[in-house]
Amino acid sequence: MDVLINYFNAIPSEHRSLLLVFGLSFFWILENGIPLFKFRYNKWRHAAPNLFFTLTTVTINFSLAFLLLYVSDWVVVHRFGLLYFFDTIPKWLYVLTAILFLDLVGAYIPHYIEHKFKPLWMVHLVHHTDEEVDVTTSTRHHPIESIIRYIFTVFGVFLIGVPVGIVLLYQSFSLLSTQFNHANIKLPKRLDYLLSFIIVSPDMHKVHHHYQLPYTDANYGNIFSLWDHLFGTYLYLDRNQLIYGLDTFPDKRENKDLIALIKQPFQAHRKPTTMDTKDN
Repeated sequence: MDVLINYFNAIPSEHRSLLLVFGLSFFWILENGIPLFKFRYNKWRHAAPNLFFTLTTVTINFSLAFLLLYVSDWVVVHRFGLLYFFDTIPKWLYVLTAILFLDLVGAYIPHYIEHKFKPLWMVHLVHHTDEEVDVTTSTRHHPIESIIRYIFTVFGVFLIGVPVGIVLLYQSFSLLSTQFNHANIKLPKRLDYLLSFIIVSPDMHKVHHHYQLPYTDANYGNIFSLWDHLFGTYLYLDRNQLIYGLDTFPDKRENKDLIALIKQPFQAHRKPTTMDTKDN
């Protein structure tokens, strides 16, 4: 465990970039072999806007990395944060606890808030309007959302008191997990269901991408499924009933157009969304 943490303490930037490329490539290939749905689409054309958002997310993360490193170093020096109540437990359990709570504060909570607060929903729905969910959808996030998610991660590091090595380990797990559960792959149904009691499996997360409520507002988790089970936001839907996208944003052209997606949060006279449905 110490070797792993020491590696992530000083992980080169190029290794982190390689991890992103490896995950995208691995699941891209896997999608061709065991697809959940046989989409009738040009995969590269579909990937183009999603990969653009991948680049903006990477740029934002690297640009703000100094803030994450500063906060992480500060909490270690000052022994600040919830983790210091657990510093006598075994190292592996200490690391698991840190990742578990980072998954809550840095992923589950902001994701939940984005679905409940209209201005943030307008930003987040860029992710939900993809009607052919695959591994490239995992990083289809508007730049504003990338900044919001990063702020929550920094807050999580501050609140929990996480050393930088564990922070970077968490981010690596988070990246691979979101690629895994967005990938258009078909695991044995029983295996996927059993996995969903521990981690966010592909079928579990795909329910979140179903085009209608209440499924859109369920299964917010990223790495661990614990938080959805604990807070009552877990829903099951058979994979054969899945339809991706949003019923209130059915324009297929706009949902694939990069410029339209970038402008999405700033619409002065916007179409109704699932958030409007909740208010009526």
